[in-house]
Amino acid sequence: MLLQVFCDSIFCLQMNLTKKILAYIKITRPINVIMTFLVVVVAILISEKEQTELTAIFLASLAAAFTAAAGNIINDIYDIETDRISHPERVLVLSSISKKAALNEYRLLNLIAIIISSGVSDILLLIVISSTIILFFYSFYLKKLPLIGNITVAFLTGLVFIYGGFAAGNSTAAIIPAVFAFLINLIREIVKDIQDIEGDSKLNCKTFPIRFGILASKRLVILISIVLILFTLYPFVTQLYRIEYFIVVMLIVNPVLVLSLKYLFDEKKVNNLNIVSRLLKLNMVVGLLAIYLGK
Repeated sequence: MLLQVFCDSIFCLQMNLTKKILAYIKITRPINVIMTFLVVVVAILISEKEQTELTAIFLASLAAAFTAAAGNIINDIYDIETDRISHPERVLVLSSISKKAALNEYRLLNLIAIIISSGVSDILLLIVISSTIILFFYSFYLKKLPLIGNITVAFLTGLVFIYGGFAAGNSTAAIIPAVFAFLINLIREIVKDIQDIEGDSKLNCKTFPIRFGILASKRLVILISIVLILFTLYPFVTQLYRIEYFIVVMLIVNPVLVLSLKYLFDEKKVNNLNIVSRLLKLNMVVGLLAIYLGK
């Protein structure tokens, strides 16, 4: 009997520990973290003139991934009340870990990112520290301002490519993918603000959809999408990228972008904004593939 109670207690402790570990991982949004790691790898491969050492690629990508993970945590810490309405499945809303524990994880991940990047180069260290500061102020205040928060996130996404360009010793080659990433993520951030309008309005956030309305937000998305489509033609017209780039962009990237706009304005379909957000994220990956094939 005592042995059975002891075994049950050990089992419960293991289960609780496993849940805690999974919660610590989940709050970082591991899929986004992995994407950040892979984006830096792709940015380096796109930008490099000579083959970059595998160790440098891995460390630079790892530092960026830890920075992104920390940024996701601080965002969730300041977003607890909004997430109770818009994202009730989030770790802090469910109290899977405490706010204090999340804050400690945030500090640890930032420290690791700084240590790793300092061992690669001074410019990467500077970008990591700058990104950490920007991410904090974004979560604390900037995200509540119309368009400023959206532009901040889009800027940081584009900065990942510049970061990768510096890691490869050729930051100029990263400008085009950085602009592409900036534009497509700016669109996605506005869509996400439309999606979160109910929770944001209850907390008095002055996002673009709240300030100017959903229709105006959708029209802004169309405008930025047109700019993005025109921009995707530039590298091919100027012969910076090969025909492979043009084929992927014209057959997949731009049609998916148009499809996203169709879903955005189709009021009859349920969960349109979720679909649009996922399509845009997928489209960014395909766009990067197009750039890589076209180099």
